[in-house]
Amino acid sequence: MDSGRRLWKVKYEAEAVPAFADQIAAIPGGEKLFTCIQCGTCGGTCPVSHHMDYTPRRIIAMIRAGFKQEVLTSFTTWLCASCYSCTVECPKGIKITDIMYALKRLAIQENAFPSRFPIPILAREFHRMVLKHGRNNESFLTVRLFLKTNPFLLFKQTILGWKLWRQGRMGLKTESIERKKELRSLLGALENSELKSPITESKTTVGEAV
Repeated sequence: MDSGRRLWKVKYEAEAVPAFADQIAAIPGGEKLFTCIQCGTCGGTCPVSHHMDYTPRRIIAMIRAGFKQEVLTSFTTWLCASCYSCTVECPKGIKITDIMYALKRLAIQENAFPSRFPIPILAREFHRMVLKHGRNNESFLTVRLFLKTNPFLLFKQTILGWKLWRQGRMGLKTESIERKKELRSLLGALENSELKSPITESKTTVGEAV
């Protein structure tokens, strides 16, 4: 993956989403979003920042500037290792890792994640399978992942899949729990509890440097 930095972003203010920052700040863990002093400590302590298209510091700046589309389609949130190094070292106590998780959920909800990027597709397909059956089937999950990212890799992994199936490591039977309705009700309640801020836009032209 090419992780070249995008140093300058010229954007119409009409394309920005001012309410995006409030939406993220309203999610548990995002309360201190506006206290960021842009010191760069998060990016300096992140073990995978050199693979990201935007550092965590820039993601925070872009959220506050209303760059919703750019944030949700970036690779940064999906490359986060969840090591919490940024959260521990942040001088303002911002829960950056929690913000990354919130961005992942929002990207999946709005289907705005990077096209054919395996990590968000795997998360979405896993959620769908658990929502339908209450359990995960690794064989079908793997097939769906390859079909929606790179179907050619499926053929390359056929021999490995055959060996795993013969050894009983992967099955073809889909298992289900008995009380699926209760699980769906619980997951639905969690989704409905997430705060959603109204989207507002203006029409002034502006250049933004992030």
